[in-house]
Amino acid sequence: MASDLETSEQLDEAEKNSYGEPEQENHTSPTDLSELLKEGTKESHDRAENTQFVKDFLKGHINKELFKLATTALYFTYSALEEEMDRNKDHPAFAPLYFPMELHRKEALIKDMEYFYGEGWKDQVQCSEATRTYVERIHYVGQNEPELLVAHAYTRYMGDLSGGQVLKKVAQRALKLPNTGEGTQFYLFENVTNAQQFKQFYRARMNALDLDRKTKDKIVEEANKAFEYNMQVFNELDKIGSSLTEEAQDGEVPVHDGKGDLSKCPYYAAKLGAGEGSGCPFHQAVALLRQPSLQLVLAACVALAAGLVAWYIL
Repeated sequence: MASDLETSEQLDEAEKNSYGEPEQENHTSPTDLSELLKEGTKESHDRAENTQFVKDFLKGHINKELFKLATTALYFTYSALEEEMDRNKDHPAFAPLYFPMELHRKEALIKDMEYFYGEGWKDQVQCSEATRTYVERIHYVGQNEPELLVAHAYTRYMGDLSGGQVLKKVAQRALKLPNTGEGTQFYLFENVTNAQQFKQFYRARMNALDLDRKTKDKIVEEANKAFEYNMQVFNELDKIGSSLTEEAQDGEVPVHDGKGDLSKCPYYAAKLGAGEGSGCPFHQAVALLRQPSLQLVLAACVALAAGLVAWYIL
């Protein structure tokens, strides 16, 4: 462990100032935007980390279908965020934080979507209600108050460069995903050689923005809203997850456990638009087919049918 720590420290030292600006992390003041955001979002950050979905994820209690839906939510979120960032790349209140090569996640998420859903993935997914609310807010901010994009970029990218790396390892282990990165491209920042150094550089850029205190306070307020939108997405995913009776392994169809409103069957209603009808018949059929007694009856019927066909042909 000591040698690993020493190696990490050596790498950090070798990569210092690799982003072209001096380290300013140790020279912040309480009125710097990075400090205001750090202090002003502590409570929201803690609440987000303690949502049931995140706690279950960190324990490895995540099935593949739910992970796919989480990836879908990220795709729609980052598509909106990066569209607005591109729109405002020359705006003085945001331009210093525009790093498409280093940070943008949409292309990585497209690779993940293709891995999980196949080439026709766009026809198989839709934006969930909670994600749509988040996306609409991002578009509103980008088109009406571009300076507040700082809050959304900070909330998402700084988290991705920190805790996101832990989630990547958990997902690979829990879902038996390839160590080569298929399905977790979202967490891979190929053009960031040292995450800690880049985060410090990014915060220094934030602190250098020419913003008055009123605007900084609005950015902190918007960052708290961004955390709230994320929590709404987490809670939505948790509700979907609670409708599954067991971890769905590769190639296995999850079965509704009978809790909640069976007439809507939330998981398949969200995925396939099949919210009408009674009792989610597809789930019921799969559940019945798994019963050993019914499997024996079906096997006998198949054997009898085969015998009758053979007799008829002869």
